Amino acid sequence: MKISTIITFFFFLASITAFGQASSVKPQFDGYLFAYFEGSGSKELQEQLRFAVSQDAINWKTLNNNQPIIPSSDISQTGGIRDPHLLRGADGKAFYMVATDMFTIKDGWESNPGIILMKSDDLLDWKHSIIDLEKLYPKKFKNVKWVWAPQAIYDPSAKKYMVYFTIRYHNDAKLDFYAAYANEDFSGFEQEPKLLFSPKYGGIDGDIVYKDGLFHLFFKGNTKDANGKEFKNGIRQATSKSLQGPWEEDFTYLDAYADTTVVVEGSSIFRLNDSDDYILMYDLYANGRYEFQRSTDLFNFTQKPESFKKDFHPRHGSVISISRQEAQRLQQKWGGVPTALLQPIEGGERFHFTAKGNPLLTHHYTADPAALVHADTLWLFTGHDFAGGQKGYKMKDWLVFSTTDMKNWTEYPVPMKITDFSWAKSGDAYAGHVAERDGKYYWYISTNWSGIGVGVSDRPEGPYRDALGKPLLTNADCFDSKHSWACIDPAIFIDDDGQAWIFWGNRECYYAKLKDNMIEIDGDIKRIDFEGFRFTEAPWIHKHNGKYYLSYATEFPEKIAYAMADTIDGPYEYKGILNEIAGNSNTNHQAIVEFKNQWYFIYHNGGINPDGGSYSRSVCMDPMFYNPDGTIKRIVMTTEGVQ
Repeated sequence: MKISTIITFFFFLASITAFGQASSVKPQFDGYLFAYFEGSGSKELQEQLRFAVSQDAINWKTLNNNQPIIPSSDISQTGGIRDPHLLRGADGKAFYMVATDMFTIKDGWESNPGIILMKSDDLLDWKHSIIDLEKLYPKKFKNVKWVWAPQAIYDPSAKKYMVYFTIRYHNDAKLDFYAAYANEDFSGFEQEPKLLFSPKYGGIDGDIVYKDGLFHLFFKGNTKDANGKEFKNGIRQATSKSLQGPWEEDFTYLDAYADTTVVVEGSSIFRLNDSDDYILMYDLYANGRYEFQRSTDLFNFTQKPESFKKDFHPRHGSVISISRQEAQRLQQKWGGVPTALLQPIEGGERFHFTAKGNPLLTHHYTADPAALVHADTLWLFTGHDFAGGQKGYKMKDWLVFSTTDMKNWTEYPVPMKITDFSWAKSGDAYAGHVAERDGKYYWYISTNWSGIGVGVSDRPEGPYRDALGKPLLTNADCFDSKHSWACIDPAIFIDDDGQAWIFWGNRECYYAKLKDNMIEIDGDIKRIDFEGFRFTEAPWIHKHNGKYYLSYATEFPEKIAYAMADTIDGPYEYKGILNEIAGNSNTNHQAIVEFKNQWYFIYHNGGINPDGGSYSRSVCMDPMFYNPDGTIKRIVMTTEGVQ
């Protein structure tokens, strides 16, 4: 009973097809949702409903930091739930979930009263009903001991949802499967549950899937000797041409551990998206593992089990396929959805999310922010670090976001990749800056030792193309530099008279004018130097009340310092530290922008716990304020961010 089972919408497509009711449109699924209860941590919190999401059904990320998505006390009679089973409705518009109403931490294993029925239109908000079999059907179930591991399945012949589960009575050790049809609103049963299938030696954790004219019931069964003593157990199946039976029991064990001392239960079968492969997963509950075997015909399974990669310890769970839109809704509610399911792909696709403090973005690792205000919209352009655990700066594309209120954000498809610049042999998508001129948007990017390039687009969100087919600047333009990564971190400033300037560099800071076409240097390249200037990288120019402000990363680990001048080419006067070392990150890189009469300081840190760090960074934002004399108040880095 310690593991539940699953059914996916693919079953419903197949089953509906078999009964001549198939939709002509095949739904598009992009990922998977795993409902489970937890096998580690506080015992008081283990028997509660949790969710995890995966793009490939192998690598899983827990939602809500592995905390319950709904407290068991809100939905159960006992205060605990086990064995959650998810089901996508046959119409594709609703979701159903059933679970065992049981709190063993408090009540032990002696008895549980029944199960829980739940229904949702969006996977986020669930209505629930408690089914106490002993109270509802005392004539049949007065002496019931266990009501375990419920599952739901759509019966296309009856056009109803059937709920089935394992029953054991106090005076009978036999474990049988019972079933009943749910009523129209999935809040109860239409009639008293009846016997569905009685395995020879009993069975628990049943999961039914339809394929090629047969219903397959996978369950945990066992084998007993002549004296009734169990000497073997594992995952078996029974088949039937009708959901109501009769069921033909196959006494072959399917799991790889049936002939060992390792015990498994809670078999759960689901089909991979866009594949003929089915996954038979099960819980190695005594070993704290979750593994699976594959099949294409549901009779022959791979013999070598495979393991899931996950950041939680699931018990008795189930899986359904989900769309990108559903994954994005789950992200908005609980967070934790893998980036691959959130990133828009098609040109018109968008991901809308609400910032909840710092880091500003938690579904990507982002760095090196640049910002542009256009009309009533702030556009945020970032680098894109690979996920945690990197040993260096691994960045292959850039990202773009927008907001009109600093709270609600829109993410767009990847606007530009390092491979869009054929000359960039380094393969490194380093820091950039976007400027607008005459209705076109120019994205100046650095590529480590390959130089600074320019992408151009008719829209701030892109897509961008290489405007030059070659670098705008290279190490040869960095006349005072001796190291290979000197030509990085471009920053663009367009002055009130329309003159565009570019600043860049590492260790040495260079600047030059840009021609009106924004893709050529106009005149000599110069170098900035002044007393107290300990320049590392990341220059940024902005203007306030007629003064020019040069901010930059200084020393290492990096802080942000700044200087002021009356003209853009100086002389600059050092004014001190603006932003201290950003947590868990050796680098710091800022953007400074005014938006709707408020100045903002945008930077990155390593603040995503536990995988953030110097090579997997996160963009943050806090308000910035000036002193009466025009100097800038020190930035206060906060977890709350922009309020």
